[in-house]
Amino acid sequence: MTYPQVPERRRSARIRAAALLMAGWVALLWVLEAIDTASGHALDSYGIVSREPSELGDVVPSAFIHFGFAHVAANTVPLLVFGFIAALSGIRHFLAVSLLIVVVDGLGVWLVSRSNTNTAGASGLIFGLFGYLVVRGFVDRKLLEVGVGLLIGAIWGSSILLGISPSNTEVSWQGHLFGLVAGIAAAFVFRRREPRGQLSTP
Repeated sequence: MTYPQVPERRRSARIRAAALLMAGWVALLWVLEAIDTASGHALDSYGIVSREPSELGDVVPSAFIHFGFAHVAANTVPLLVFGFIAALSGIRHFLAVSLLIVVVDGLGVWLVSRSNTNTAGASGLIFGLFGYLVVRGFVDRKLLEVGVGLLIGAIWGSSILLGISPSNTEVSWQGHLFGLVAGIAAAFVFRRREPRGQLSTP
């Protein structure tokens, strides 16, 4: 059985939209960090302090706040790459996946992080998008996405494993772990499977 090819113009529009979205997203992170630095790090208060009820409102904003330009720089490339690839499947779909990851990750950080810690940054979303992309192809039964996921796993897998290790005290391994789990869950929640027994390429 054959499937109709996506028109070239539509494909180009998706690529352009994904690129613009992620370029704008990352640019926003840098602008926010510039504002944070200029204001004496006033925006750091939007990070998540564990188990403080008033901090639940920072679950989403915390994913856009960083502790210094080095922190933003470390997250820039993986967020651009993972976000761009994930957004190629559609902007609304990508935003829904990202929102699920950010909310689940933020709630997990709020619940289990060490007391009196302030957690912020896009790394939870990055780990979530990694998990989503690695699993998505198998869930949706799309051969190309399986290949992309395996390639991403081969390139970044060791860094991801290091990032979720409790022995790594320099980062919020809790945030990384909950992000990864949320991304895998998102692949199932937002699955777009082919009819049973059939595999396809996009």
